[in-house]
Amino acid sequence: MIKKFRAALAGLLYTLRTQINMSIHLTAAVVVFFLGYFFQLEGWEWGILILTVAFVLAAETFNTALELAVNLSCPHYHPLAQKAKDVAAGAVLITALGAVAIGILIFLPKFLQVFN
Repeated sequence: MIKKFRAALAGLLYTLRTQINMSIHLTAAVVVFFLGYFFQLEGWEWGILILTVAFVLAAETFNTALELAVNLSCPHYHPLAQKAKDVAAGAVLITALGAVAIGILIFLPKFLQVFN
């Protein structure tokens, strides 16, 4: 079991080291969690934020895994390989846009209360 956790951690660290978007997503997550603490979110709001962040990070990790698998199976350019990579990147974009929408729904009313 420990070997499996180490392998999973190695995969996460690889993604963080090699994918600039993972660093961007993690930075955004830190900002969101700081804002959540600042605005003293309720439990259900924390739950939604945590799930949302987890979905985005998981999508980025799956995207990285797919890119590696495609590169391994097709080391030369192939239009279908590129399409597979593009579709996976599109899935990350969908989750990131969803996260932005959730962030707006949760934080915009709180910002308006503070600045009005």
